[in-house]
Amino acid sequence: MNEAPVIEVAGLTKRFGDVLAVDGIDFTVARGSVTALLGGNGAGKTTTISMLLGLLLPTAGTMRVLGEDMVRHRYRVLPRMNFTSPYLDLPHRLTVRENLSVYGHLYGLPDVRGRVGQLARDLQLGDFIDREAGKLSAGQKTRVALAKALLNTPDLLLLDEPTASLDPDTADWVRGYLETFRKAAGASVLLASHNMGEVERLCDQVLMLRAGKIVDRGSPAALIQKYGRRNLEEVFLDIARKRGIGALDQAAQ
Repeated sequence: MNEAPVIEVAGLTKRFGDVLAVDGIDFTVARGSVTALLGGNGAGKTTTISMLLGLLLPTAGTMRVLGEDMVRHRYRVLPRMNFTSPYLDLPHRLTVRENLSVYGHLYGLPDVRGRVGQLARDLQLGDFIDREAGKLSAGQKTRVALAKALLNTPDLLLLDEPTASLDPDTADWVRGYLETFRKAAGASVLLASHNMGEVERLCDQVLMLRAGKIVDRGSPAALIQKYGRRNLEEVFLDIARKRGIGALDQAAQ
């Protein structure tokens, strides 16, 4: 028997005044899978993630996350979710350990010290665990943000540029860690990234957004074959620049 999707979105729309940021999109995310939201700046990725987190109310449409209506019952599922973005800072005057401990208590973890210690070892935070967050490098902040997102061992992980500011070696290591975590925890992941190699490696499904609409979708391999390209970056450029197969604009209608 097939399990219900972990995310079900239908007709999701968000307006900011005269700006239509998300334009009636529909998609599902299967349990245990990794789905990518791809698109240029302003395509609607961050707005979509913000609505799924309950940070923004949709103008229209429905969202069900982990079986619950996110507009009416988001507090039932928020403890089972988490989010990371390198563009959201933690309190600068608290150390890394203090920041993670605060979030651990907010999530009601039974052994906050033990969980923080485990993540510090897993994500190699030991050299700066007692440094103030405001004194971290960009790459260190990215790793701490990921640790924060994994504190509660979420069933659904929303990732916005999870390897931004990391050197290639560390970024590759983080991707491997995420793959191991997802398989061990049975977690589902929704990923926004501009790193197409990362998407090809991690994702089962890709949703291509442009101007608030999903204009194409499929597995990375299927999209590469469909557009007759060598890799997903070339597919991304075709879609962003409105070139390529004629089915692109039909998919947006």
